[in-house]
Amino acid sequence: MPAPGLYFSGQRHYASAITLVYQMPSHLKLSTAPDADRSTLPATVATRLREMITEGELAAGARLNERALCERLGVSRTPLREAFRLLAAEGLVAIEPNRGAQVVALSDEDVRQSFEVMSGLEALSGELACRHITEDEIAEIRALTFEMLACHARKDLPAYYRLNRQIHDLINLAARNRILTQTYQTLNTRIQNLRFRSNFDRAKWDQACRDHAEMVEALAARDAVRLTAILRTHLTHKGESVLEALHEQQSERARAS
Repeated sequence: MPAPGLYFSGQRHYASAITLVYQMPSHLKLSTAPDADRSTLPATVATRLREMITEGELAAGARLNERALCERLGVSRTPLREAFRLLAAEGLVAIEPNRGAQVVALSDEDVRQSFEVMSGLEALSGELACRHITEDEIAEIRALTFEMLACHARKDLPAYYRLNRQIHDLINLAARNRILTQTYQTLNTRIQNLRFRSNFDRAKWDQACRDHAEMVEALAARDAVRLTAILRTHLTHKGESVLEALHEQQSERARAS
């Protein structure tokens, strides 16, 4: 069970949650380091490239310069190219014969449809999680939420986002539905960079944190109706934020040309 005083109620205690996280016992604070698959060198390289794509270091549509990436990551071309193939299988990278690899860029319609489906998958995950989740799993999600709120207070978006993804993944896993998890992971991997970018607007990032405070409350109460509504709205707003940002970029490019 989590330590006393770690419970909060949606927006009403959002500010106090930020303060409390700094008072958490050290054994409840979770690492923000990414969970890289270090079983093989290509998998490790793919994990790093995936992070670079998510955080925008490798932009959508960008060509992947093998020489520069080999130097940066300290690997030869063989594991790098194998990493490209792993990411291509996930839909993150496109490999063209004699032209190399590039980061996949989704169209506006792809983005809209992806977030429509993801909002449904997140809502279903929440509904099923309310039936099956354990008290220990709720405690872990609560602890992650406090750590995530601390990252938000420090304006540390990369660390915040890694914790954010863990929270959503744990809710999905708590649904205890293998087919749902496979479908969820496949689509979610393709739009991680877009979900990350949806927090660039501070006001929308603040709202996302308030959503997460309410998610924990609904999950702890096993309130499936409330949690599914929060998750569906949360993902819908994410999609809207992404499309707004993409349209702004397109307008800026049009004005510059």
